Amino acid sequence: MKTFIFRLLFAALVVSLGASLPILAQEKITLSGYLKNKSSGEGLIGASIGVKELTGVGATTNEYGFYSLTLPKGNYTLLFSYLGFAPFSQSVTLTASKKLDIELAENNTALREVEITARKEDENVKTMEMSTLKMQVTELKKMPALMGEVDVIKAIQLMPGVQTAGEGTSGFYVRGGGVDQNLIQLDEAPVYNASHLLGFFSVFNADAIKDVQLYKGGIPAEYGGRLSSLLDIRMKEGNSKKLGISGGIGTLSSRLTVEAPILKDKGSFIVSGRRTYADLFFKLSSDEALKNNKLYFYDLNLKANYKLNENNRLFVSGYFGRDVAKNLTASFNWGNATGTVRWNHLFNDRLFSNTTLIFSDFDYSLGSTDKSSEFTWTSHIKDYSLKNDYTFYINPRNQVKFGFTSTYHKFLPGKVVPGPDSYFNEIKLNSTSALDGALYLSNQQTLSPRLSVEYGLRLSGFANIGPGTVYKYGSDGRTKEDSTVYGSLDKIKSYGGLEPRFSAKFELNELSSIKASYNRTRQYLHLLSNSTSSLPFDVWVPSNQYTKPQYADQVAAGYFRNLHDNMFETSVEVYYKKMYNQIDYKDNAEIFLNNRIDTVLLRGQGKSYGAEFFVRKQKGALTGWLSYTLAKTDRTVPGINNGNKYPVRYDKRHSVNLVTTYQLSPKWNVGANWVYYTGGAITMPVGRFEYNGKVFPVYSSRNGYRLPAYHRLDLSATLEKPQTDYKRYSSSWTFSLYNAYSRKNAFSISFRENEDNPGRTEAVKTYMFGIIPAVTYNFNF
Repeated sequence: MKTFIFRLLFAALVVSLGASLPILAQEKITLSGYLKNKSSGEGLIGASIGVKELTGVGATTNEYGFYSLTLPKGNYTLLFSYLGFAPFSQSVTLTASKKLDIELAENNTALREVEITARKEDENVKTMEMSTLKMQVTELKKMPALMGEVDVIKAIQLMPGVQTAGEGTSGFYVRGGGVDQNLIQLDEAPVYNASHLLGFFSVFNADAIKDVQLYKGGIPAEYGGRLSSLLDIRMKEGNSKKLGISGGIGTLSSRLTVEAPILKDKGSFIVSGRRTYADLFFKLSSDEALKNNKLYFYDLNLKANYKLNENNRLFVSGYFGRDVAKNLTASFNWGNATGTVRWNHLFNDRLFSNTTLIFSDFDYSLGSTDKSSEFTWTSHIKDYSLKNDYTFYINPRNQVKFGFTSTYHKFLPGKVVPGPDSYFNEIKLNSTSALDGALYLSNQQTLSPRLSVEYGLRLSGFANIGPGTVYKYGSDGRTKEDSTVYGSLDKIKSYGGLEPRFSAKFELNELSSIKASYNRTRQYLHLLSNSTSSLPFDVWVPSNQYTKPQYADQVAAGYFRNLHDNMFETSVEVYYKKMYNQIDYKDNAEIFLNNRIDTVLLRGQGKSYGAEFFVRKQKGALTGWLSYTLAKTDRTVPGINNGNKYPVRYDKRHSVNLVTTYQLSPKWNVGANWVYYTGGAITMPVGRFEYNGKVFPVYSSRNGYRLPAYHRLDLSATLEKPQTDYKRYSSSWTFSLYNAYSRKNAFSISFRENEDNPGRTEAVKTYMFGIIPAVTYNFNF
């Protein structure tokens, strides 16, 4: 079957090339090069190159700003464009293949910040992409933010099809998938926990970010490993023209970024750091115990690149972040470390390659210094990866991508080491390792000026390997009967499968199009957690003989239309997703430090479907967007809810997000966000009974009740002092109010005995935030 599908894909490629033979029969010339920001030298991702004389012929720059365009001999006028930059035209005479690098100048550079991801005005209609979200730092920095911190993930949670995991958390759900079903990567390195301060902030410092893209569906074949989405974040490369310093001082944290050339126009670097300083105020306390407490997080982003010659460039980047909480008797810290080394190589003007080495590490540590209960609890997951990606620009109608990826995972679910006088015993959960890899091939093909398709295939494989210990259970699924010890690199269990991908776009006219997509995705790693918060006590585990890989099929279709000279961007998308081998837990399951975690897991199926409505105004003094999502997500798991389907706790039927920014003057702009969504599903006690003098609750069906609806208004105002022709220095003040009307949104429901009526239980609502004001000062020179 697999061989047949590969042959089918190969045949499709041959047919597509055959359809292009009339074009190929003409003598062809290839024009290639890079599009860059004139002021910083940064490559422009997704910039457009058009040919005035040939309707429907053009190219788009890749993740490094590279383009390749093959045309017949002749004279042409090339049009280079990128939103936020002045368009540029260049007349060329093509008699032989040549390279042409172009630098675009920013529009209104005296009044605006550099955009890190620009959308072409008609991208909503013209591109193949659907179910894809792109963000700009200019939009982010004008939006009201929790405690004044600009946050990429918080902004993504305001888009259609994306729901927050809860008040103040960095977790998010995409089209009914779980938090762990999102692949979050920074410069291609996976980030396993994207939260700071228990989820109040994400680990992504906006000052260090160049490009942000979220794929909710239609995921390209080169990406895999998660069921629901890909959040692809790229760091800035650094200014290759001149020294630049920027930063900010806020009520909670401060930031500083330095970027400069290594050699002008040959290479550059960027260093960006951020730290909170709540612990510094503890030292002002009159309470001696409080003075020695620590509570802070920090981030450090590093990146450098160097052009070896016309065909080779090296990139090295890293991220280091940590949270620390400590008092006299306990300590708690966690963090991520990632590293990426990339080599861009041009074999010729039509074949571009990128070879990548990746390292990722997430760990946490919890400890007590009290002598009688002293212990240190640690856990980590580490990845070592190699990727090789190729893009072959066959002709203007076909762009083929192919490559492979391979990853070695190392898991330490948990280890507790007691102190010398502690009553705790040493505990070490079974460590294990895994290998996974994939091959992929895809083609983006223009069949006619109106019809384009992208089709591809990904073959993924996975092996759980030793060292490790595997238990054999009795017929009840709980009693351990035997165990098998595996040596290093011994295969414990392996899986694999095909992941077909397909997308299509048909342009109805210049202002509207319809699009459709299908993708199958597979996930071999699983996050086990029975907590609704973003505590890092969650445990990542590989697929094994008891826990099978998850996989999902999703189909989506949409109508896209722009109005009033592309001032308004609108879309309606519908989707249906079926998920298999979904994990849930038995009642009263114990996740923490459980060496036989398989005994509390249940597996079943999930289903999610919905409609997403989106309107964005992208021109004028008033800009922003309105989104509405109507969705339903449920699970059917034998052993839960009598085998009947039930909603997941993050099933929220209605979600509304309104985001606006208004430019009052060249110096002042104001912003507002309003958020509404249906309360999450919860399981509540509906009665109780006594047995042997003890009281036991009787619960409703799984997730049979709901929290109250959530809604919140955030406000902001920004005063800018822009750069001028005489001064490079610019600055701004941002004033924000989070939860402006102090809505007490329920974070959770707990139960207690009524003080006035003993024997009667009452529900108590817990909420996180009231009004939170913040002030941030930003500078740039």
